[in-house]
Amino acid sequence: MKVRVKFAKEGAMKFIGHLDIMRYFQKAVRRADIGAAFSEGFSPHMIMSFAAPLGVGITSSGEYFDMELTQSRSSEELVSRLNAQMAEGMRVLSVRKVPDGKASKAMSLVAAADYTVAFREGKEPRGCWQDRVDEFLSQDQILVWRKTKRSEGETDIRPWIYELKAVKDGLSMRLSAGSVHNLKPELVAEAFYKYVGEEPQPFAWQVHRGEIYADLGDENERKLVTLESLGENIE
Repeated sequence: MKVRVKFAKEGAMKFIGHLDIMRYFQKAVRRADIGAAFSEGFSPHMIMSFAAPLGVGITSSGEYFDMELTQSRSSEELVSRLNAQMAEGMRVLSVRKVPDGKASKAMSLVAAADYTVAFREGKEPRGCWQDRVDEFLSQDQILVWRKTKRSEGETDIRPWIYELKAVKDGLSMRLSAGSVHNLKPELVAEAFYKYVGEEPQPFAWQVHRGEIYADLGDENERKLVTLESLGENIE
């Protein structure tokens, strides 16, 4: 049985890197004794894949990984068993069964993500910056200097910003994510600072990822749904 685990990573755990989080959950799953499936061969490993690695220093309430189980248990029991093994700052939110096929491959499904960039006190843009968010988003192009594994240069990130609005202490945004166009919220925040005529100070914000989405639409219309909604509760 394939299941999708949704978890939160908060507090001091934001400083733990992706590879260590993978090892952490492998150990937690063993201790929870929930019957994880392993690959075959000379070097068997737990069959587990994470949807989208989270950068160090970022908190989240919508992280996912998929795994295979050798025995059936209810969603309620799986959540309870896993949470009994969690350290402070880690919390399992749901475990859902996912069908075979495209919906069972979280890593390849990722198309968008929600973020909140909260400005630290005294480091937010000066003036009535909230009134300029819509103006910033209405531009035909938002050019930034972007470095990738293959190249670096000026890039128009406007097509990858799906939503952007001012919230009490920062910016709420929905951005393109995944293997094709993965836009970091820090780039959007930096571009906004420069748009209002400022350079961001060091450690000017805290980033939180809220949710990860798959796109079930087509080339003409985007249809974003949460990875969690593609699974079903196990009774």
